[in-house]
Amino acid sequence: MPVKTMGELPILQPYNPLDKRRLGEQVAEALLDEDVHPLPPQKFIGAGVYALYYIGAFSAYELLTEINQKDQYLCPIYVGKAVPEGARKGGQGTDVNPGIALYKRLNDHAKSIEAAQNLQLSDFRCRFLAVDDIWIPLAESMLIERFKPVWNCLLEGFGNHAPGKGRKDMMTPSWDWYHPGRSWASNLMPYTKSKEQLDKEIREYLKNTLL
Repeated sequence: MPVKTMGELPILQPYNPLDKRRLGEQVAEALLDEDVHPLPPQKFIGAGVYALYYIGAFSAYELLTEINQKDQYLCPIYVGKAVPEGARKGGQGTDVNPGIALYKRLNDHAKSIEAAQNLQLSDFRCRFLAVDDIWIPLAESMLIERFKPVWNCLLEGFGNHAPGKGRKDMMTPSWDWYHPGRSWASNLMPYTKSKEQLDKEIREYLKNTLL
C-alpha cells in the first residue's frame, strides 16, 4: 500500500477496524426504518439515538416542513443521544441497564418546546433507535454528519439544561434567543446577534443544506 508523505516524512494512516462513514450510513438507515411517534412518545425502556422532525408553519423552517410532509420525515431538525446512567459514570459494560434514558431525553425536549413562545409541540414528531451503549456516541456523531440538523449545527443550546447558580453572566444560547420561553434562559446575558440575523442565517443554512 503506497505511503503518503509530507515533505520527507511518511504519514502513517490510522488503523480503522470499522469504516465510520459506512457505520454512519447504517445507523441512519436503521433510524429511518423506525416508526414515527408523537413527541413525547409513550414511556419505554431503552438507550440510544433519536431524531426530531418539524412539520409546522414556522416560516424559517418551511423547507423542513415541505420535505417532511406526507409522512416522509426525511430531514430532522435535531438529532441526539441518550446514554444509560451507568455509562455517564464510567461504568459502561455489557450489563449496563439502559433504563428509560431515551424516553427521558425526549420528554425533556418536549418540555423545552412547550416552553417556547413561538413553537407548538404538536408540530413535532420523533424517531428513536435503541443502540448498544458503546456505539451511542459514534452513532450520534454520524447522524449529525449525515443530516446536519439546524438545531445541532446552527442554533445552539436546545439540549442544554439550566446552568448552575452564579452563572448568570453566561450568554443566552442562540436557540433560546430565537425561541424564547425557558425560564432559566431569561436570566442570562443577551445573545450577540439579532433575531432577524438568525432568521436570515437559518433560511440560508437550510437552503444550502437541503436543496
